Amino acid sequence: MKRLFFLMAIIGCTILNSCGVYSFTGANVEGKNINFHTLDNRARNVVPSLTATLTDKIRNRILSQTGLAPTNSDEADYDISGAIIAYNVSVTGVQNTQTASLNRLTITVQIDFVNKKNPKASFKQSFSRFSDFAATQALQNVENQLIEEIGKQLADDIFNKAFVNW
Repeated sequence: MKRLFFLMAIIGCTILNSCGVYSFTGANVEGKNINFHTLDNRARNVVPSLTATLTDKIRNRILSQTGLAPTNSDEADYDISGAIIAYNVSVTGVQNTQTASLNRLTITVQIDFVNKKNPKASFKQSFSRFSDFAATQALQNVENQLIEEIGKQLADDIFNKAFVNW
């Protein structure tokens, strides 16, 4: 019985390793390391903490789900860079045809992802997410919370495009 279990474990490991690194997140990771570049902020409205917050969200999401090692080398298996290209607040809900009831913060980033193990999986794409807040609230009072929420969504989208092919 122990021999059968041992044999099944070896077969299972062989199958999982033959398809690259298996992840319970569905990520397909063929490399060992990744080079992250800090996002440039090219948006008209500049929030001082935005660059660091979004870069960290993307970095943490990828590292926690892939097992890749961060590196500053140009020889990395993966390279991710990009820019914040839009940071906008707009009215999304109107009450009594004259008064805004909801405002929307939208953040757009353009990501350049290079996969040196599989160049066909490389991409340059814009990702955009938003979050609504009550028009009675000042943006400054909810801005950090909205950036955290939107940053998490953007990091998920970028991770899925780069490693899950969604």
